[in-house]
Amino acid sequence: MDYTFSTPALVFSATSLLMLAYTNRFLTLSELIRNLHKRYIDSNKQDFSARGQIRNLSIRLKMIRWTQLFGAFAFALSVVAMLLFFVATPEVSLTVFIISLVALLISLGLLMGELQISVNAINIQLDEMKD
Repeated sequence: MDYTFSTPALVFSATSLLMLAYTNRFLTLSELIRNLHKRYIDSNKQDFSARGQIRNLSIRLKMIRWTQLFGAFAFALSVVAMLLFFVATPEVSLTVFIISLVALLISLGLLMGELQISVNAINIQLDEMKD
């Protein structure tokens, strides 16, 4: 395998797009939580469905935060790997790049977990409508 300066740069575009997608998910969830909170308050705290949904969304929000943090960490380590390519040995740079790939994998794993929670929540709502 040839490890060159451009190898860590390959991760840049993918990581940038992932971070944008993560941010969009965060903003969407934030808006949902605000709407559900208003609905809960307007019902004099009697809408237990909204309270349960807010709890679910809170878990998803925490997962997205960790997803974003690991994604940003992966992005930063890719930059460090590129810098180390010039000031250290290629082996040191490669080691940092491998760590950045692991962080990116963790980020993607968290995303898959958050997506599963999201799908389960939607399925619960669909089941409620069938009754």
